[in-house]
Amino acid sequence: MIIAVDGPAGAGKSTVARLLARRLGFLYIDTGAMYRALTLKALDTNTDIKDTSAIIELARKTAIELKNKQDGSLWVGMDGKDVTLAIREPRITRSVSDIARIKEVREVMVLLQRKLGSSADCVLDGRDIGTVVFPDADRKFYIDADFGERVSRRFKEQIEAGSTVNMDEVSSDLSNRDRIDSTREVAPLKKADDALYVDTTRMSINEVVDTLASQI
Repeated sequence: MIIAVDGPAGAGKSTVARLLARRLGFLYIDTGAMYRALTLKALDTNTDIKDTSAIIELARKTAIELKNKQDGSLWVGMDGKDVTLAIREPRITRSVSDIARIKEVREVMVLLQRKLGSSADCVLDGRDIGTVVFPDADRKFYIDADFGERVSRRFKEQIEAGSTVNMDEVSSDLSNRDRIDSTREVAPLKKADDALYVDTTRMSINEVVDTLASQI
């Protein structure tokens, strides 16, 4: 069974998808982590984010791995190196949408996502899972929340991770990501016609997980 969970940044889809997968005993695949790992590689190798050809070449040569740990959390590897924490740094967040919008990069990632998703029952979260990666997914959900709530959640997440960002910076970054993700030419963020829309603004994480699980 394939379960697709899509939605904008800060809506809580990654947390919900991970907990849902743990409850069901499914494989959890955070597709956004793949783009973040590639972004980390580009920044660490001083590859120009705006050099599309260079980024495409980097995507084709970079080995990205995702593994579920025993506690249900996700381990992310890039060229054999553990980058689980590094890909959550603010500098990655600011640049990842610029890389994710490149058609050829998405083609590389989608092939890997489909390979992983076809290997076992799984829950995948991202922005185009139910529309592009697995349009025939068994269940589709679109997780959303008010912009202010999403900013608050992302700010808390980054502070807990040790970042020194302020609320205005998070709001600006999130607004920019929304704009890029929703208007990009290739696989823009949008709700699949057959996806269940879930507004999580006033819901706890457990309430959201319960809502999704009740539909499966």
